[in-house]
Amino acid sequence: MEHLRFEDMNLSPEICRAILDMGFEETTPIQAEAIPPILEGRDVIGQSQTGTGKTAAFGIPCLENIDETDRSLQAVILCPTRELAIQVSEEFRKLLKYKDNIRVLPIYGGQPIDRQIVALKKGVQIIIGTPGRVMDHMRRHTLKMDHVRMMVLDEADEMLDMGFREDIETILVKVPAEHQTLLFSATLSPEILDITKRFQNDPVFVKIVRKELTVPNIEQYYFDVKEKNKLDALTRMIDIYDPKLALVFCNTKKRVDDLVEALQGRGYFAEGLHGDLKQPQRDKVMQKFRNGTIELLVATDVAARGIDVDDVDIVFNYDVPQDEEYYVHRIGRTGRAGRSGKAFTFCVGKEIYKLRDIMRYTKTKIIQQKLPTLTDVETMKTNLFLDQIREILKEERLGSYMDTVESMMGEEYTAMDVAAALLKYNISAFKVDDSDILDDINLGGTELYGGDSEKMVRVFLNVGKKQKVRAKDIVGAIANEAGVPGKALGAINLYDDYTFVDVPHEYLRDVMVAMKNCRIKNKKVHAEIAKKEKNKHR
Repeated sequence: MEHLRFEDMNLSPEICRAILDMGFEETTPIQAEAIPPILEGRDVIGQSQTGTGKTAAFGIPCLENIDETDRSLQAVILCPTRELAIQVSEEFRKLLKYKDNIRVLPIYGGQPIDRQIVALKKGVQIIIGTPGRVMDHMRRHTLKMDHVRMMVLDEADEMLDMGFREDIETILVKVPAEHQTLLFSATLSPEILDITKRFQNDPVFVKIVRKELTVPNIEQYYFDVKEKNKLDALTRMIDIYDPKLALVFCNTKKRVDDLVEALQGRGYFAEGLHGDLKQPQRDKVMQKFRNGTIELLVATDVAARGIDVDDVDIVFNYDVPQDEEYYVHRIGRTGRAGRSGKAFTFCVGKEIYKLRDIMRYTKTKIIQQKLPTLTDVETMKTNLFLDQIREILKEERLGSYMDTVESMMGEEYTAMDVAAALLKYNISAFKVDDSDILDDINLGGTELYGGDSEKMVRVFLNVGKKQKVRAKDIVGAIANEAGVPGKALGAINLYDDYTFVDVPHEYLRDVMVAMKNCRIKNKKVHAEIAKKEKNKHR
């Protein structure tokens, strides 16, 4: 069951379509083993670590079992923290992309309760909340449990560690006797087993043991980029490393098709591989890749499973994989047969947290690098060209070519002029986008795990009190333009003509790029990493 496809699970077309849009072609082990018994109405105990796809494991059957014609509350998901409640809610909304008649509401402390009460009165079928706030609504009678048919305890071990056992039991006893209870936890302590005995009926036990996978002989790096710059970043890396064979991984079939079209449009020999291709088409593409007719193979995780090519120089993760095991399988396509290999991952915004999970899982470090500048690319191309010239000079069969050079020297050119012109011609034939805004931001490479990325960097902005700028204007501009959550920012110090903002290192590149095209109070913003002399007010 490990590689069960979603379309083989008798799910509704709307849910299947949403799952494909999310980038999932097949189930993870926890989904393969948990979804069928949940759809049958069985109670389930799921033991698995974070990052195994457990939210979809209970979310998909939960949504499939909701009666869309009934506006009453039918399912309650309890989460230990507001952050997890929001995360689970976002996943449910993605799964509901093509369903309009199911209403989901996250409820947690820290959010105005009046707003939640108004939403509840409109009719909500699924609640995703923290135990304290759920109990609060139950006391106010704004949450009616009479028709609840499914209860989910997500990360039950963490809820018990936070002292929520009494709250959980108070909630569970208010649910009708005829209901389904699902419990997911990384560990099964005696306390948790006690709850399962008391509140579950003949549960199916699903335990997923993560394989210990390592990735030797592979240099692993990541680049912090914006989504719109990914293509430029990829082509630049291809140009500077000039791999004979490279694999590029995307999370969805559509991403594969779009990227192949874009690469071919820029003159690269690229083909795609994904689940929609029939076997003869797949064989044809793979044959082209093996014999070097194409240099770039763009693929989804599922389609790439059968790839067995030893000479892959580089693996590019154009999208950060949805599952940690996929990362290991992807980059394991290079560095084979005792060779060394390279793996580059393009990371956008909050995907940095997925990368941290991957590092914990693989017990390795993925090192941040800055994108090579145009000067770096030109230097590399020049060196490659000169190496080719040296090889040609060793052959010593240059008679007719020397005659051509001598004829040009008769036109008042020196041999040095001709050689320099040929070098310039070769380099200029290599075209890059010299408007790349990232080139003049030199952030340097740092190790993400326990490195500088966990620190704040002070940024200087050329706007201040004289422009009637307030702290909330700065926060709003950075949040809107760079996509950085306001709460992630550190101190904001306003002065008459300028401002200092403490920015987490992981967001620094996004902020610096976004500020180049930003206006605050109708003044064009100039941003730079604060220098010591500008930092004297700190």
